[in-house]
Amino acid sequence: MRPVLVVGFDLDMTLVDSRPATVATLAALSAESGVAIDGELVASRLGAPFEVEMANWVEEARIPLLATRFRELFPAHGLPLITSLPGAAHSVAAVERAMVVTARYEPNARQILTLCGLPIDDVVGWKHGPAKGEALRGADARIYVGDTVGDVHGAHAAGAVAVAVPTGHNTAAELEAAGADVVLTSLTEFPDWLAGWHRH
Repeated sequence: MRPVLVVGFDLDMTLVDSRPATVATLAALSAESGVAIDGELVASRLGAPFEVEMANWVEEARIPLLATRFRELFPAHGLPLITSLPGAAHSVAAVERAMVVTARYEPNARQILTLCGLPIDDVVGWKHGPAKGEALRGADARIYVGDTVGDVHGAHAAGAVAVAVPTGHNTAAELEAAGADVVLTSLTEFPDWLAGWHRH
């Protein structure tokens, strides 16, 4: 009996396009709080924890409250605008056991996956960069698929194969330079890559 193959996926800009949702939720947050935030700019560089991004816009003391409020506003303002990226459904269906490891707040991540109809077995939130490696190692994940340099580092921290897709703000060249084991054009190529990987 060979062990079940566990494959981890990042969420934002790997499985789903969350840019319009981010812009809309930040607009609501700005209107409510009076803090001017360029939602388009934030959406163009998704990947880091929200608290890290907010440090660009407000003084440190205000970050926790704004972060909490963003997460509260997201289901009403952002969630309806989330869409799956091409190949996401087929990629999840191609693996025996799929997990999501994301920097996003876990309850909102679960709502996104439910909305998009992506059957994920395990979801771990609030993990970024190398910290993703802890969750992946704990689940014995052999592969991790993500769109950022931080995702590549997370995969390697777990001793997993780092599969990268340049569907976020990092280019294919940046992902290769970070040490990605394979860079695909998009998730549409993942099922075929996985089938070939299985054969080796």
